[in-house]
Amino acid sequence: MAILWRHSALAQRHAEIGGELEDWNGMGTAWFYDHTPERAKADYEAIRTKAGLMDVSGLKKVHVSGPDAAYVIDRATTRNVEKIAPGRSTYASMLNAEGKFIDDCIIYHIAVNSWMVVHGTGTGMEQLTTVAAGKNCSVIFDDDLHDMSLQGPVAVDLLAKEIPSIRDLSYFGIINTRLFGRDVMISRTGYTGERGYEIFCARKDAVHLWDSILASGKDMGVRPTQFSTLDMLRIESYLLFYPGDNSETFPFDDEPCGDTLWELGLDFTVSPDKEGFIGSENHYAAKGKERFKIYGVKLAGDAMDQMEMFARVMQDGKDVGVITYGLSSELNGYSVAIARLAPDAAKAGTKLTVVQPDGTELDATAEEMPFYDVDKSIRTAKG
Repeated sequence: MAILWRHSALAQRHAEIGGELEDWNGMGTAWFYDHTPERAKADYEAIRTKAGLMDVSGLKKVHVSGPDAAYVIDRATTRNVEKIAPGRSTYASMLNAEGKFIDDCIIYHIAVNSWMVVHGTGTGMEQLTTVAAGKNCSVIFDDDLHDMSLQGPVAVDLLAKEIPSIRDLSYFGIINTRLFGRDVMISRTGYTGERGYEIFCARKDAVHLWDSILASGKDMGVRPTQFSTLDMLRIESYLLFYPGDNSETFPFDDEPCGDTLWELGLDFTVSPDKEGFIGSENHYAAKGKERFKIYGVKLAGDAMDQMEMFARVMQDGKDVGVITYGLSSELNGYSVAIARLAPDAAKAGTKLTVVQPDGTELDATAEEMPFYDVDKSIRTAKG
């Protein structure tokens, strides 16, 4: 049984609309408002066509401050922090000494010597704390800071009614401002592949902001969306979830858990020519030695069966991988999935057979990701 040691100020709001709070990072999180396929479809389509509001306060927010703060983040993550100007953020990875992935995060440069690192279910906090030992730097976990994610095409129109300058906020930009009379930090980030925003606020202001956003957006089709919707959105947008797509969930037969960035397709999170981060030597040495590759799978023709987690992927009768998460989207007219494939099978157009856990066989092909917003023009749009 999970021990919930963190509490969202929005828990009562979730309960009022049927939310079942389940553990995520020690916080009760509204994974479902109800378990019906109709609810899941409606929430997914709301974010793809209008906008949805999610409580993602279960993310771990860590303030890293002091003269050595930049050094600590530079050592603990794969990004060159000197390239991150104040008011900007970036996506990064964290590795262990073996060069294996242990967490991902977004690094926010708040001001001189002031940073925030937001991460999920991995050991990012521990990594930062270890590197900061003996340095002129503080690493403080902030559970007062709440985080709401407003994602979808009309999100910018809703916010612009209160903050006209929000239209000028570029992808991965951040702004400190006021929203519905409360202090907030808004970042142009999200986990959906849509144009979206994350709204950071004090615990005491969370309910007021939640209610105000939904009231302001009601006539625009904005609705509260259950946390599980993220799985549907991230699949077609090539956004990985630790440990869901990793060997911690899909272990190797004869090796300990641990995936390289080359295998996960996250090598882009390493700044060009960067050295000195934890695991860097082993990271570079692992290039070309991939045991598998994260890759897309798409059902053939107009088939709309959802590929199930743990379904096996076959090529000419040989087992070449496993489905991690699948999505069947009537809105976009396809059934797609993220898979862990043998490198030889991870090539666009490779003919595959997906064998569902119940034995059903489905014709499919390997495809590059993302499936949705391929050129990322939607999530990076301006104006």
